Amino acid sequence: MATNEIQSRLVPLLAMASSNDTVLDLQDVFRRFSFDNICKFSFGLDPGCLELSLPVSGFAVAFDEASRLSAERAMTPSPIVWNIKRLLNIGSEKKLKKAIGMVNDMAEQMIKQRPGRDTVAAALTSFFYLLSQNPEVESLIRDELDRVMKPVQEFASFEQMREMHYLNAAVHESMRLYPPIQFDSKFSLEDDVLPDSTFVRKGTRVTYHPYAMGRMERIWGPDCLEFKPDRWLKDGVFVQECPFKYPVFQAGVRVCLGKEMSLTEMKSVAVVLVRRFDIRVAGSIKELRFATGLTATVRGGFPVRVQERGA
Repeated sequence: MATNEIQSRLVPLLAMASSNDTVLDLQDVFRRFSFDNICKFSFGLDPGCLELSLPVSGFAVAFDEASRLSAERAMTPSPIVWNIKRLLNIGSEKKLKKAIGMVNDMAEQMIKQRPGRDTVAAALTSFFYLLSQNPEVESLIRDELDRVMKPVQEFASFEQMREMHYLNAAVHESMRLYPPIQFDSKFSLEDDVLPDSTFVRKGTRVTYHPYAMGRMERIWGPDCLEFKPDRWLKDGVFVQECPFKYPVFQAGVRVCLGKEMSLTEMKSVAVVLVRRFDIRVAGSIKELRFATGLTATVRGGFPVRVQERGA
């Protein structure tokens, strides 16, 4: 399903941007790509967000608004604040109620005809940002793709992807520095004790921060702020880190069920785009800045210029 979306919509859109020498918001493109895919996968319905005209989806806009406002709840000093707003139906809670209502209505319409947006778009955005800042990594990925794939081959098979150790390392390394979910919380159903002997009372919310963890020297060493795919390789072979050290897909019994599907989708996009296009930041973005939300969203978008290789 993702292969068809890449071939029929994503590649033609980037090729058109290259031909017209236009600046493209790559974050918006990846969000549309991800939204189309998840709607097709979940409901067999194609919203067509990635068509060349880049139409506006009311469902996608409402979903983003609901996600942003829900994340802002978690940042309030006390749940009393948003509970009062919800009770009085004012401010952000009034907007959230309206957005959720629209999402529910449109999702119901989709279901009747036979939601959502995942974190793949966020991961792809940061991945291509890092490649634009580290052309030597991009070059090594291309070398690997040329070794594994045939010269005229556009899509890699599952077996070929398993041989792409450096690409896999680069994808994991990009999510170490820019995890799609920057922080997450769990609630304790019972009194508990953490491995370091910290007592957790029943009903306590415990928040962990993959974004901060990926940048901690005591976890990743003195080069923790550097983009180094090689840290995931041993004798040229990809080696997975302990999920409690790298909780991008959570860990233990609650590991993300969509992990392998998300990684495959990311690598499928990377294989095609890295091989066919040069993608570079348009303007002077020195560091990504993120807006409030459940998933990592680059504030102001991610403007790029696309050049078709060999064109």
